[in-house]
Amino acid sequence: MTMASPRGSPAMTAFPRSISTIMVSVGGLAMFFVFASLLLVSYPIGSTVRGYFYGVDRLVLPISLGNKTTIDRRPDGNVNQFDKNLPSGPSFEVPNNKSSTPTNANLPVAVSSRVTVDTSGSKDNALGDTTPASTSSDSKAPSLSLLISNATKTGSGDSGGSFFFFGSTYFNFLQPSIYLLLMCWKYCDLYHGSWFYDTAGPLYTNDTCPVLTQMQNCQGNGRPDKEYENWRWKPFQCHLPRFDGKKFLELMRGKTLAFIGDSVARNQMESMLCLLWRLLQVEIPKNRGNKRMQRWFFRSTNTMIVRIWSSWLVHKTSGTFNFAPEGVTKLHLDAPDEDFMEFIPQFDVIVLSSGHWFAKQSVYILNNEIVGGQLWWPDKSRPMKVNNIEAFGISVETILTALGTHPNYTGLTIVRSYSPDHYEGGAWNTGGSCTGKVRPLEPGELVENGFTDVMHKKQVMGFDHAIKKLTNKSRLRLMDITEAFGYRHDGHPGPYRNPDPNKITKRGPDGKPPPQDCLHWCMPGPVDTWNELVLETIRRDFEGNQSFSS
Repeated sequence: MTMASPRGSPAMTAFPRSISTIMVSVGGLAMFFVFASLLLVSYPIGSTVRGYFYGVDRLVLPISLGNKTTIDRRPDGNVNQFDKNLPSGPSFEVPNNKSSTPTNANLPVAVSSRVTVDTSGSKDNALGDTTPASTSSDSKAPSLSLLISNATKTGSGDSGGSFFFFGSTYFNFLQPSIYLLLMCWKYCDLYHGSWFYDTAGPLYTNDTCPVLTQMQNCQGNGRPDKEYENWRWKPFQCHLPRFDGKKFLELMRGKTLAFIGDSVARNQMESMLCLLWRLLQVEIPKNRGNKRMQRWFFRSTNTMIVRIWSSWLVHKTSGTFNFAPEGVTKLHLDAPDEDFMEFIPQFDVIVLSSGHWFAKQSVYILNNEIVGGQLWWPDKSRPMKVNNIEAFGISVETILTALGTHPNYTGLTIVRSYSPDHYEGGAWNTGGSCTGKVRPLEPGELVENGFTDVMHKKQVMGFDHAIKKLTNKSRLRLMDITEAFGYRHDGHPGPYRNPDPNKITKRGPDGKPPPQDCLHWCMPGPVDTWNELVLETIRRDFEGNQSFSS
């Protein structure tokens, strides 16, 4: 069949209407794929989407190893082998101004090439607080098919979306793609970003928080600088909101949040209370706790904040076991710490903190057999099967598996990754120091701690193994702060550990530094960022479960 051409135009053969429609559709589809390709190249989403689908807020990036040097400063040479081929992180940009007050407050600090140095060793008294006061079918993380299904439902109808007609089937290509991009933005990687100077300052002061431990009260202990309080974290892909106490309590209405672990867990719990105390001046939380379990109750929303001491998160004994004498701590690496497991069903959110106590003297028991020890091994002719680093990885898998298979636990477990210390020039007891650090490290300045890196690596491995064993309806999230906080050597108390006006704060004539704390964090200070991340993780989990519940 032919059709008359418009006057002055060459003749044109017309195809049947259905075939013309198909050709136009195919052309449109081709243009869409070109557009989508350009968009995905500019804003890659694969890794982020994968991380969200697996229910893990962690992004693994392929990064060039570069040239890295590892220097072993461990004084005893004890166990203590670690992988020297660890990846470095993304790069940090910082202001060039090195004065105590930045001239450009909004210039970010971002991650760069680093030199690896092992400053580990025994940390006994540096820890302080030595006396305790799936991927399964039931997972609530949405699947890809559910995401696309929801996108198609929201985009169906005559308005919105680009539809292509083939036979009798409509395909909405555009809206699912945009929906996935929006999901990636909403659930973006929080742990790769930069530090920027915020002139607004912290949300509380050392004078407004009555629960602040004196050792972390840096301003009250005479620290002369304050710039460390103003640096905030900004993820590359999205915005991390300031901590919103009202939002937090509303999300946690009728619920309990438990911080379980070592003295760094106490550090984070006190930061949470300080943030809530300042923002909610009309309500003073009630302390209903005891030495075994600290409990702070917020009546307005029936919310409880709990802290439980557990040095290693696994079962421990002190009696004689085989050839290990009485008095040396025995860690049963394949059994969780029963001191808190009985309370697990009461908790809606758990934040775990561990790792640093694996530098202390202890015996490692696995399958009812002594397999290793730290700062203890009487028979040097008998090789150890498990060192302190491997023991940490096993303990992480043990406790997370216990939570992920507990028949009466359906809560959210947040594993805060290994918190870096900054004892430069030695360990806490061999001249290590963070004196005089007043701002985040700049590119090329980071002296990477090899012990921190390998402990983080083992922790992530334990986390990944536990994810595969989930059988209940609980959720597991990794709050991966290790890389970013490696740059915050300025955030520790250093020599300002107590209010004694006569304390030594500078190096002596022999160059020896004064006693100091380069493990815990000043408050206010960088540790407050952890609770901004906790709030964002809770929001994503709670709101995500509401959005994608079937």
